Amino acid sequence: MQRTWTVILAAGEGTRMHSSLPKVLHPLCGRPMLWHVLEAARAVTGQQIIVVGKGGEQVKEYFGHDLVYVEQLKRLGTGHALLQALPHLPSSGRLLVLCGDTPLLGMEILRQLLETHQGQIAGATVLTAEMDDPTGYGRVLRDQNGAVFGIVEELHATLEQKSVREINTGAYCFELAALKEHLPNLTPNRKKKEYYLTDLLPLLAGGGYRVEAFKLSDAFPALGINDRAQLARATAKLRERINEQLMLSGVTMVDPATTYIDCGIKIGPDTVIYPQTILEGETEVGEGCRLGPGTHIIDSVLKDNVICQKSTVWGSKVEEKATIGPYAYIRPESVIGPEVKVGDFVEIKKSCIGKGSKVPHLTYVGDADIGPGVNMGAGSIVVNYDGRRKHKTTIEAGAFIGCNSNLVSPLTVGAGAFIGAGSTITRNVPAGSLVISRSPQKLKEGFARRFLENNKEK
Repeated sequence: MQRTWTVILAAGEGTRMHSSLPKVLHPLCGRPMLWHVLEAARAVTGQQIIVVGKGGEQVKEYFGHDLVYVEQLKRLGTGHALLQALPHLPSSGRLLVLCGDTPLLGMEILRQLLETHQGQIAGATVLTAEMDDPTGYGRVLRDQNGAVFGIVEELHATLEQKSVREINTGAYCFELAALKEHLPNLTPNRKKKEYYLTDLLPLLAGGGYRVEAFKLSDAFPALGINDRAQLARATAKLRERINEQLMLSGVTMVDPATTYIDCGIKIGPDTVIYPQTILEGETEVGEGCRLGPGTHIIDSVLKDNVICQKSTVWGSKVEEKATIGPYAYIRPESVIGPEVKVGDFVEIKKSCIGKGSKVPHLTYVGDADIGPGVNMGAGSIVVNYDGRRKHKTTIEAGAFIGCNSNLVSPLTVGAGAFIGAGSTITRNVPAGSLVISRSPQKLKEGFARRFLENNKEK
């Protein structure tokens, strides 16, 4: 069986993106557009080669050095780009040629393109589509029998050719033997002095090879991305696909149009996602969760039956049946234990909260280990930073921290200890102890009226 390779043309500068980031690294649903092309190619071919240009080091840094990269030092067209990869390709087999800016071109379309190519015993097969407005695209030229004999770029097309609505998507399948024989014979275009890959098709036909086309029923998946407006439209389309697949797997989305979920995120059945919820990065959500509205989850794991409302969870783990929010912020390296309650306007940073503990409202917990069954009163603060270094606080099982308490790290509060409201604690508290640390209350009877009158505006 012949081996199939892929060459991805990713050397374009993407000037219309107006960005220092290479065009193919601009993200759709959490992954660069080149990642989407590469994943589709990996699903149907055995080896991939990426042709890079300006910004190539950034591409290599993201994708790693295990891939084969070829550099196009001068931008002399698509034919010239493919020519750079030719020495890395075997003398026989099949080759997919894809553009790095077509992230919606999925593996099913590529598989159909390969099957058409093989079934027609073609030397080259071009992926085409019909558009109501084909402006800007190369037109596919067919003879009276419907056979493809060439592609003309719009810059060089006649008025009659411009009326053709079948366009070249920029994706091809070639027999490597035919490519090796004829690609080096390409000559530069007279006007632009570039080597067009489309000019290879007449050369192949003249050399006795069959040239075929596989026409898409919908052009949108094959359209390239050249600016940020097109990037946004493609992202919206990809998001529709992601959301539909998740809903078909048992996830409820109250409003899919306002639910933003990255590629590769796993969500268990019977989870309900409310509007304005964003799930990004390496995130996993269990079964029976309720997320949103207005929730943002980044690089985190949420176990079964978690509730998270109007809150942010970033780089953390939330165990089963925990409740978060509204308006809570779980910062990286935190672990929220089973059945924990994290309430409104609470911030947790690099801390572990034990099973069944409560951090209900208006509280900051940083660099702390909190055991099971602990109650953190409203307004309690773990004072973890002395201006130079962060320090650790440990609160053992069953401790009760009164409202508006300050726990000055480093500190240990023993199991079952009780800290009175309004206390500032600077020394370790033994297990089972009651600690009250307050300024003495002074009482001056009858002074209230005199004080208030003296403070009236004059």
